[in-house]
Amino acid sequence: MSVAGQSPKGLKAIATLEAFKGILSLVVGFALHELGGKEIQHLCEALLQHLHLNPASEIPSVIMHSVNEINDKNLTLVALGSVLYASIRLVEAFGLWRGYAWTEWFALASGAVYLPFEIYAVATEGKLLPVIALVVNLVVVGYMSIVIAQRRKEKRAMS
Repeated sequence: MSVAGQSPKGLKAIATLEAFKGILSLVVGFALHELGGKEIQHLCEALLQHLHLNPASEIPSVIMHSVNEINDKNLTLVALGSVLYASIRLVEAFGLWRGYAWTEWFALASGAVYLPFEIYAVATEGKLLPVIALVVNLVVVGYMSIVIAQRRKEKRAMS
């Protein structure tokens, strides 16, 4: 099902992006859960040593302090959270791929929710990754707005 005059390629591209985010979330969540607290600590220590970073300097010390706070309960919550997030993203991807109208609204809303945070990150950090995230999200929100407006226009024309 597609909106008149519009290629479903855009919806399929967004569906692919959402599926990728869902799968990535599962992989990261389960990898963290499988590694466990002690393994993550050893991995971080080895990485800092490999990169020749001083563990007492600011950023490495913050990383090591955060890693030391990790326990099995936290990791289980992270794994459960990643399953929940991935489920939402994969359902959204499936619905967009199939052209379900409700997932178009969901994609618009779920993308719009992140915009203030991404704008803040761009304004305060000025780094490339937040800029890329903001641009991609603006494209998704803008595209979904157009899709929804076209669908509504079609409905009115058919009435």
